[in-house]
Amino acid sequence: MTHTSYSMHCTSDTVTVSCAGGNHPDPMSIRLPAIAAVVIALAAAGCGKASQAVRSTAPATATSTTAAAPLALAPASTHPRMRSRAPTADALPPKPPIVQSPIPFGPRRKAEMVAYAARHYGLHTYRLINPHVIVIHYTVTPDFQSTFNTFAPDVPDSELHELPGTCAHFVIDADGTIHQLVPLGIMCRHTVGLNWTAIGIEHVGYSDAQVLHDHRQMAASLALVRWLRCRYHIGIANVIGHNESLASPYHREHVPALRAQTHDDFDHADMQAYRARLRAGGSC
Repeated sequence: MTHTSYSMHCTSDTVTVSCAGGNHPDPMSIRLPAIAAVVIALAAAGCGKASQAVRSTAPATATSTTAAAPLALAPASTHPRMRSRAPTADALPPKPPIVQSPIPFGPRRKAEMVAYAARHYGLHTYRLINPHVIVIHYTVTPDFQSTFNTFAPDVPDSELHELPGTCAHFVIDADGTIHQLVPLGIMCRHTVGLNWTAIGIEHVGYSDAQVLHDHRQMAASLALVRWLRCRYHIGIANVIGHNESLASPYHREHVPALRAQTHDDFDHADMQAYRARLRAGGSC
């Protein structure tokens, strides 16, 4: 019968296994990472008794009848390999129900958006990348369908006569239904000077007061904005009304005639009330 002896030495990050005898007449050492599964098994049996010699006197298939002492590991929250490096999905506010109601945004409209972005912002893309601003609007229409019919055609707008046609990423109907018209990765023409970095949200209605006093519409609006701003790390100060666009630090406009262009919807006083409600809902 051949005897082989094993010994172990444990440190904080490695286990050294030494063996002699049997097929190994000369002593030999093997260093293994402490996190390897085989080392955990060996360490559980031997790290508490580093000097103990274990002799093999039975076939390899024999099973030990002595339970190994459990290996103590750091708690998941403090173990260096278990720490979270980024917020989990659970840390975000819940995504509200959203009805997908896409308007046509094919290659031609995207090409027009590229030309628009180059002309107004010096950017050669139709993509909305890492948005910094959320702009709140109202539609001056009676219902969602009429709003959709305004945004769907790719025709020059009646005010500035440019292409592509105007649009917004979301429209919130008076009953609180949230419709998404355009993917968040695509620019929309909704706010001069900010389209390059802003998500546009339209609210069906004719005035700030009408929207602010519609409980279902406001509940949906706050839920959507809370989810979006936490998803993209947008500060509450950068949730603005269209009327506040010129004061935004992200306002950029290369066409001189349009550098002072804005609209009346959601002025500063009404947006202060909106942001107060948003703030009351908690932080990200």
